[in-house]
Amino acid sequence: MNNTWTEMKWICLFGLCLGGCAVTAFAHEQRPNIVFIISDDHAWTDYGFMGHPHIETPHLDRLATQSALFTRGYVPTALCRPALATLATGLYAHQHTISGNDPAHLPEMRRASGQRPVGGETEAYRALREKLIAQYDRQPSLPKLLRDRGYLSHQSGKWWEGSYQRGGFTHGLTRGFPEPGGRHGDDGLKIGRQGLSPVFEFIEHALAEGKPFFLWYAPFLPHDPHTPPDRLFQKYKAKGIESDFVARYYAMVEWFDETCGELLGHLDKKGLSSNTLVVYIGDNGWIQQPDGPGFAPRSKQSANEGGVRQPTMFRWSGVIQPGNRGEQLCSSVDIVPTALAAAGVEIPKELPGYNLLPILKSGQPTPRREVFGETFAHDVANIDRPEDSLLYRWVIEGRWKLLLTYDGQLGRYARHHPRSEKRPQLFDLLSDPHEGRNLAPQHPEVVARLAARLEDWWPVTQRQVLTRWTDQPGGWR
Repeated sequence: MNNTWTEMKWICLFGLCLGGCAVTAFAHEQRPNIVFIISDDHAWTDYGFMGHPHIETPHLDRLATQSALFTRGYVPTALCRPALATLATGLYAHQHTISGNDPAHLPEMRRASGQRPVGGETEAYRALREKLIAQYDRQPSLPKLLRDRGYLSHQSGKWWEGSYQRGGFTHGLTRGFPEPGGRHGDDGLKIGRQGLSPVFEFIEHALAEGKPFFLWYAPFLPHDPHTPPDRLFQKYKAKGIESDFVARYYAMVEWFDETCGELLGHLDKKGLSSNTLVVYIGDNGWIQQPDGPGFAPRSKQSANEGGVRQPTMFRWSGVIQPGNRGEQLCSSVDIVPTALAAAGVEIPKELPGYNLLPILKSGQPTPRREVFGETFAHDVANIDRPEDSLLYRWVIEGRWKLLLTYDGQLGRYARHHPRSEKRPQLFDLLSDPHEGRNLAPQHPEVVARLAARLEDWWPVTQRQVLTRWTDQPGGWR
C-alpha cells in the first residue's frame, strides 16, 4: 500500500514537472525572438529576388522565399534618421517629430558660407541636438515595450537617438551623442564591416539567461563609404560594369548580403530560426551616380519610388505563411505593431500602423489599401513643428500615387529638392514604376480624391501648399 502510494506521488510529481515544462515551452512559443535586419541606403531594385541583372544577393533571395514578401513595401520618409525612428516607434515622422537628421543651424552659428557653425558646435547648437534626441524619450518604442515584457535587446549599426541604453536596449554598441562620433552610431557602425562577434555574443548571453531577445541589426551597409572587399569589386568589374562607382556600390550590396547570411546562418546553427520573427527592410533608397560619389536625384531624401519604396519581409517558420504578396501594400509603420503582437505586448492605441500578424498567419490580403508618406528637409527647421521643413506629401492607392509639393525650409541640401514641378504629380505605378509620366491632367478626379485623403491623414495648416488644387478648368495651377 505504502509503495503504491509512493509510486502514485512520484507519478503525479513527474506529471506536474512535465506540465510545468509544457507551460514554459508554451510561454516561450508565445514570445518569439525578434530580429530586425535593416539595410542602409539600398535601392528597392537592387536584389536578386527583385530581378536585378547584375547584383547577387543569394542569402536575401533565400530569405524572400521563406517570408511573406511585400515587394511594394514603403518607408514614409526617405532619410535615415526619421526612417529609423519610425522603425523604433511605429509612428510617422510628423508624430515622433524626428523629421530630419540634424537641427537646422541657427543664423548666428553659421560660417560666412552658411554651412557649419564657427569653431564647431556651439552650446546652443548642442542643446538643439539634445532636444531632438529627447523627442525619442517621450515616445512608446519597441525596445522599451519589449524590455518590459522580459526581452533582452541588442542594438548594433545605425542609431541616432543617444546611447543604446537611452534607446531602451539592454545591450548594444552605440555610445551616442554627446560622446565623440556619437551622431549616428559611433562604435555600432563597425558591425558587419568588422564582423558580427558582438551580435553572436549577445545571442549566447540571451540563451544562457533563458530569455527571448530582440536584435536591431542595422549595419552601415551598403551605405558609403563604398569600400567593399576587393574580391567583390573585381567580381562586378568582371561583369562589365564600367563605372567604378557603380561597381563598388554593387559590391557593397553583396557584402551586406553576406553579413545577412552570417546572421541567419547563426540562427539556424543555434536552432533558433523556428521561434524567431525576422523582419527585413531598408531605411531608404539609393541610386548610385555613375560618374562620381553620391546618390542620383529621385533616390535618397526623395518622395519618389527610388527613395521610399523598400521590399519588406516577415519570416516566422511554421507561423507566417511565406509567399510573394504581389501588389499588396505594406508600410514600415506596420512593423512595430506586428512585432508587439508576436511578443504578446499590448499595442499602444496611438500607433497608426496595422498589426499584420493575423493576415500573415492566414495568408489573407492585408487591410492596407493606402500608404502615406512625407518628405522633410535634411535639417529640422523647427523641432516643435515638423511642417516648417515639409517638402512633399504623398499617398499610394492601388496603382495610383499622388505627390504634392510644399514650401518648407530647405537648409543645406537644397540641391536635392529643386521643386521645379509644383503641380500635382500623379503616377500609375503598375505601368510606370519609375514615375516617368505625370497623369494628373488626365485624371483630375483621382487627384482630388487622393488629395482629400492626404488631408484626412495629416491636415497641414501651417505651410503653404505649392501645389494648389482649384475648381477652375484644369483643376490645378
